Amino acid sequence: MMAEKRDLIIQCIRTFQDFPTKGIPFKDICPILKNPEALTAVTDLFEEYVRNTHPHVDLIVGLDARGFLFGPLLAQRLGVGFALVRKKGKLPGPTLSVSYSLEYGQAEAEMQEDAVSPGQKVLIIDDLLATGGTLYAACELVKQQRAEVLSCLVVVELKSLNGADKLKQTSVFSIVQY
Repeated sequence: MMAEKRDLIIQCIRTFQDFPTKGIPFKDICPILKNPEALTAVTDLFEEYVRNTHPHVDLIVGLDARGFLFGPLLAQRLGVGFALVRKKGKLPGPTLSVSYSLEYGQAEAEMQEDAVSPGQKVLIIDDLLATGGTLYAACELVKQQRAEVLSCLVVVELKSLNGADKLKQTSVFSIVQY
């Protein structure tokens, strides 16, 4: 059953060469969102991993913007809250921020100061792990709030870019690896 779900997800992922810049093979997960069975399969596989590996979770943190698509679905299934990590300047109120490198530039991520409570057990979710910069920044933001990052969850991991290495002791669960 798990293999069938993974196969369906793989069928829905498209590659666009040279996007957003030359030399980048962009993995497009938009067809997953158009296919209710594939979207359910993603949520099922994330839920199964979490229930088997991290039975006590307090909060799901999703990364701007595609983590916002998968995170609330998983949070709802687990009966926990959801918080946002956004690009700098997109959140109101007091925020914390971290700078990081992307495979094609520099960026800054931020989170509202009260988004995570000290001691909470947190999962961070996004669509893709490439060089690890965005997930690393999200982990740092959660740690600044004295919470525990249990794991990072992604739909797609680009293994050749070694992004998981940047996350050090944080485990990564990826549904599909290229």
